Amino acid sequence: MSGLLLRNARITGEVRDVAVVDGRLADQADSPTESVDLDGRTVLPGLWDAHVHSVQWAAARRRIDVSGARSAREAATLVAAGATDGIVFGSGFRDGLWPDPPHKDLLEAVLPGREVVIASNDLHTAWLSPAALSRVGAGGHPTGVVREQECFAITAALPQAGAAELDRWVGEAMNAAASRGVVGVLDFEFADNVTDWQRRLAQRPGDVRVTCTVPAPRLDEATERGLRTGDVVPGTDGLATVGPVKIFVDGSLNTRTAYCHDPYPGSRSYGQLMTGADELRRLMTTAWRAGLEPAVHAIGDHANDIALAAFERVGCSGRIEHAQLLESRDVGRFARPGLVTGIQPAHQPDDRDVADRHWAGRTGRAFRYADLLAAGAQLQIGSDAPVAPLDPWDGIAAAVARTDDDRPAWHPEQALPLTEALAAAALGKRTLRPGDPADLVITDADPATLEPASLREMPVYGTLLAGRWTYLSTEDRST
Repeated sequence: MSGLLLRNARITGEVRDVAVVDGRLADQADSPTESVDLDGRTVLPGLWDAHVHSVQWAAARRRIDVSGARSAREAATLVAAGATDGIVFGSGFRDGLWPDPPHKDLLEAVLPGREVVIASNDLHTAWLSPAALSRVGAGGHPTGVVREQECFAITAALPQAGAAELDRWVGEAMNAAASRGVVGVLDFEFADNVTDWQRRLAQRPGDVRVTCTVPAPRLDEATERGLRTGDVVPGTDGLATVGPVKIFVDGSLNTRTAYCHDPYPGSRSYGQLMTGADELRRLMTTAWRAGLEPAVHAIGDHANDIALAAFERVGCSGRIEHAQLLESRDVGRFARPGLVTGIQPAHQPDDRDVADRHWAGRTGRAFRYADLLAAGAQLQIGSDAPVAPLDPWDGIAAAVARTDDDRPAWHPEQALPLTEALAAAALGKRTLRPGDPADLVITDADPATLEPASLREMPVYGTLLAGRWTYLSTEDRST
């Protein structure tokens, strides 16, 4: 047997030793092969990011960041300044508050004849130059700004790096995640995630566990392959499992396509209903009968009502992702057994100004984390990377503080207690129990002693995945 002894570990305020035997927590480790003195550092259940787009996050780490742009013209200038050879990729723009609209002519003016593609922060919009539009057969597009299904189709048609390079990028991104205490991710990449992760984990030991979602257009293929939620993916050393089927009901806030009961100010638009109630129930029923749980994307209050009604009619377990705007009458419906609510607290400080404008008068019903918790909903925290960085501490801090700058908290009544935020970032795990996989994060500071700003920058000492170090801040191990 292999054994690891973590000496002088702080667990819920008590300093004691933690034993790991054959990758699991144990009461004791006789003659451990490795012993590390943690000197009072805090040991917590390992953190999960319950909503990641792995390839898009890995690619975004290499793209020109325009998230700070305050106008379309400024975003175009930033991209021009960072342009290199080949297709010029930017990411992170938020046009919900811009004084000028994005347009293909702006990109042509700063980079004449170049292929330029800029993804929005919420991934629901893309902004392309005339040359990039021509490459994907959309040269006649009037503005170069594509949203929702048109965006997904056009960006999928763009050239990508080869599988080997993308796998390397994803591996580097997951290694960086491990350095922040991440032991697992729920991957919502719009791809054949089961096959992709089977290939990646056959090539090198994984730094994280992966739950592989199935995009709704691949549902028939998944049922033919016999994929079932919770099954271990062969050849992955138990690190990858089959996840739920992702189904979109609506769009997003920044794109103004979140489907709401009330129209957006200054327009007659209520957002975009991407999957109607009847079709949603049909897809969910098909998935459930095949052994696949649904994960339903719903941001607007009307979209969430439709999603909840579908779960109630079909009677299945699964997930609702985002749940950003909710009617009070719907909050208690999230407490149904077997339903997980995937939340992204880092979006709240990012979106507060956009929400104040486009959900004016309704923001008291937005990002209702405390209300959902009080109602008995099962919360899990994700980043939606690259919408927010793949860093659980960012989401934990946002959930607790409801701000990420020097402004007062935005609707502080919806803040989560730190203990609940930590549990939501660890798939609900609150304690270390003998027999559990030794998926752990070790921090240099006790989270309970930190202000939110310091919590966001939490120093991580080490991360263990089934008792194996996936990150260690120093090589100076005591034995």
